[in-house]
Amino acid sequence: MKQFEEMSDAEITAKLKQNKIDKGFAEKEPEWESEGLTLRDRYIEPPFSVLDAKTGSWQERKKKWLELGIKSEVGRDATSFSTLEARNRGATYMPNVGNDISIFDPALCELMYSWFCPKDGTILDPFAGGSVRGIIAHKMGYKYTGIELRQEQVDSNIEQAKEILPADNQPTWICGDSEEVMKDWSWETNHFDMIFSCPPYANLEVYSDLPGDLSKIADTNYKSFIEKYERIIWKASDLLAESGDFAVFVVGDIRDKNGNYLDFISDTKKAFTDPFKTALKLYNDMVLLDPIGTAMIRASKFGDNKKVVKIHQNVLCFRKQ
Repeated sequence: MKQFEEMSDAEITAKLKQNKIDKGFAEKEPEWESEGLTLRDRYIEPPFSVLDAKTGSWQERKKKWLELGIKSEVGRDATSFSTLEARNRGATYMPNVGNDISIFDPALCELMYSWFCPKDGTILDPFAGGSVRGIIAHKMGYKYTGIELRQEQVDSNIEQAKEILPADNQPTWICGDSEEVMKDWSWETNHFDMIFSCPPYANLEVYSDLPGDLSKIADTNYKSFIEKYERIIWKASDLLAESGDFAVFVVGDIRDKNGNYLDFISDTKKAFTDPFKTALKLYNDMVLLDPIGTAMIRASKFGDNKKVVKIHQNVLCFRKQ
């Protein structure tokens, strides 16, 4: 008997009619009869374009990862790049905020690695930030290299990894400006099976006053921010090992000082798919639905500013041709 995954849409529709399965099937997970497996059994989460971080299964996975002792916010000085500061500049979207500092969702990490990185693969993260992506990569059997501009963050990440992972299974964090660090890298000396990162959302959070800090550049000149951002993407894309490899960026749009969107998502797509600079094409475009959090409070201002409160991020997946 054919499995669901081997059937055409027409065959699946005919099977549903034959078995008189009610319309609620659209919200149920089919079981593969020979194995008794659901989509979640096979893929951790159903491979849909909408990823719902509010579900019980997602939150349970996130909780288990955090129980390892991951503290992504450590190493970041909240007084110098506070999300409160961003709100004062008119920002309306604060993803995964904890202690007034945005943190990366470990359950999303697990999902993207399992979906888009080959077994025992190598991962490049040109905007490393906290410890989450590196620790989870090595916990899952991958090899991770992250580039982070701030030494205090790198030091914190290394200390956390030592506490959680075996001494012979440690991520690599390199302190420096990604553009400068990768300048002399070549495919022959440094190539990777996946790129996975979450870049600065322009000036939503200003991380430091260091030269080369993209968030600081964006705070004064969005055009200059995008130009440097593109150069980092182009160089990282050159380091993908072979055709079929993926680059996945988690991004969100931000508003300018007048409240208008800058369309950072489109700028990211253009950078990755520039035919003169990369060999990548947009392959998957997913939406990550975040827990509501403080969105209810922020939405109360809609009557005054008419700004719809964003409660999602975009997960853009590009494939090397």
